[in-house]
Amino acid sequence: MIRVGEYNTLKVIRTVEFGVYLEDGDKGILLPKRFVPRGAKEGDELSVFLYHDSEQRLIATTQKPFGVVGEIVMLEAVSVTPQGAFLNWGLMKDIFVPKSKQLMGMRPGGRYLVKIYIDDQTGRVAATEKIDPFLSNDDLTVKEMDIVDLTVWRRTDIGYVMIINHKHTGVLHHNEIYRHLSEGYVFKGYIKRIHPDNLIDVVLGKPGFQRVEDEAAKVLRLLKENDGYLPYNDKSSPDEIYGFFGMSKKTFKMTTGGLYKQRKIEFTNGGIKALDGE
Repeated sequence: MIRVGEYNTLKVIRTVEFGVYLEDGDKGILLPKRFVPRGAKEGDELSVFLYHDSEQRLIATTQKPFGVVGEIVMLEAVSVTPQGAFLNWGLMKDIFVPKSKQLMGMRPGGRYLVKIYIDDQTGRVAATEKIDPFLSNDDLTVKEMDIVDLTVWRRTDIGYVMIINHKHTGVLHHNEIYRHLSEGYVFKGYIKRIHPDNLIDVVLGKPGFQRVEDEAAKVLRLLKENDGYLPYNDKSSPDEIYGFFGMSKKTFKMTTGGLYKQRKIEFTNGGIKALDGE
């Protein structure tokens, strides 16, 4: 089954001077010559992305778009018409956002968070700024401690509303934020808590001991790069620790405490020191 706006694995059915045709159960879909992998021949299976070109013909490419159907991504507007705006999608053809699918209008050079979808009337890939209808926590596909993709959506009084796996919403609370965030930024994170009403709390990074283990390797590396000594300890400010290590003070204390118990570091009056062999 052919899926427009997504990656498909299709077989080469014939070669022509200007490319190859891929099997679609009909006359075939063209993969232009400039995108054909070297050595590709009839019978080979190729992973390609499918979309409609400027003449509305279904066409294949090995280029990687900035997003596929179902994803929510930040894209830059390259041109605006009375009918809508065209955003740079990473392909030869820009993606269209109809005027009716914009929130407050778009301007060239502006960056906008949009949902990529298939237009019901035309069958073509399009984008919309009106992403609320596509997000729901009614039927959750995640559980607590799951590692997920988080997209920054909007700031609130208690933190940031984050889009989870392009499907759900959750809150990243201010006390869990230790880096600069802007709309459209994408991070790995995990589900910290799911409330009875399906409201979700999320955290950046990896959960529990796995996260601390990763941070331990970072601390040891930084010690090695700085002759075995770093002027940071539990008396350092959270801003100082985050500015150098990229982690919260809580995580820093847990990590260095673990390294101390493993006899890989020692605490000094002014910081931490790697023990011999580390």
